[in-house]
Amino acid sequence: MNIVVQKFGGTSVAGLERMKRVLEIVKRTLAEGNKVVIVLSAMSGETNRLLGLAQEWSKTPDPAELDVLATTGEQVSIALFSMLCKDAGIRARSLLGHQIQIKTTCDFTNARILDIDTLTLRALLDKYDVLVVAGFQGCDEEGRLTTLGRGGSDTSGVALAAALGASTCEIYTDVEGVFTTDPNICDQARKLDRVSYEEMLEMASMGAKVLQIRSVEFAKKYNVPVHVRSTFTDNPGTIVSQEDPSMEYVLVSGIAYDKDQARVTIYDVLDQPGVAASIFGPIAEKGILVDMIIQNTSRDGHTDMTFTVSRKDLEKILPLLDAIEKDIGAKDIQYDTGVCKVSVIGVGMRNHSGVAARAFKALSREGINLLMLSTSEIKITMLIEDKYAELAVRTLHEEFELDKHPGERKVGEV
Repeated sequence: MNIVVQKFGGTSVAGLERMKRVLEIVKRTLAEGNKVVIVLSAMSGETNRLLGLAQEWSKTPDPAELDVLATTGEQVSIALFSMLCKDAGIRARSLLGHQIQIKTTCDFTNARILDIDTLTLRALLDKYDVLVVAGFQGCDEEGRLTTLGRGGSDTSGVALAAALGASTCEIYTDVEGVFTTDPNICDQARKLDRVSYEEMLEMASMGAKVLQIRSVEFAKKYNVPVHVRSTFTDNPGTIVSQEDPSMEYVLVSGIAYDKDQARVTIYDVLDQPGVAASIFGPIAEKGILVDMIIQNTSRDGHTDMTFTVSRKDLEKILPLLDAIEKDIGAKDIQYDTGVCKVSVIGVGMRNHSGVAARAFKALSREGINLLMLSTSEIKITMLIEDKYAELAVRTLHEEFELDKHPGERKVGEV
């Protein structure tokens, strides 16, 4: 059997009329001779409402009980949509994560998928044409409900597609695909026809909200083609797939930014082995991600250490930093939340030089100072003052002519 997995986000199932639109998409897919696995999110705003209830009842809600509460949002969506399917004469049934046995870790509110019982799913697909699965959820080894973190329905969809060997995984949302940058701040942003897994991973890690980063990791690991498209138009979207030779000719694919950043500097620490471990070890133990790290040149046996973390994690590490400061004898610790990361991303950067210099010159012309830098094979990330974020994105988008089709762009000289 040919299986297509389709995931629909909260805006796509926000009410009866929108669910009817989803039903039409499902009907078309069935008419093409496919079995369909539908993964649904909770209705738009419902998860936030449920989490708000938890905060009313408890100052520190138990994570396991939060998951029990949060999973009810998807349960409502799949039940209502299954009713629509059955009224339309479609053989369909709804399934919760624990009924399929989507096994996860026991990291409540942010669990990771370990295994999916495909035997059960395939047996059900012999009996039904459409399976309507609750996204965002699974269960641990003890059978307790778990959730996969914000945007986890994307991961549910891609994981099911990988487990079932689906021909494609379609992610339906309220935008038409992946754009060269955020259309809300750059009206010249252009929809990409194709993007590689690596590029999409970098975009997702930099705050692009089209796909959850773990869903892209799953897609890359199991080579699942992902089609990101809009529920509300019939236009083709963006294919996220393995890199192919044609992608290497595109110097830059997109500009991403992330305002959820804080810069931390630890002053005058000893420049000797073990100091960095003393700083970053306790932070890692708390599950806090550190991104850009710079160690200044040694002076009189001492140095400064600067790094970035998410703003929401800054409050968590402040007590740790106080302890670290005493432990390593640092002179001072300062932090700044008025910063933003802006990244230039493209697999073509592997085979072309001069991208960094062009980016630096373009920002310099606008008087934008670079506070920190980090690079990978396909990404250049610059930390700047957040008041310049939108200007920087537009400037870089214009510099690399991302409003044009790749064949119309100049290669550019440095």
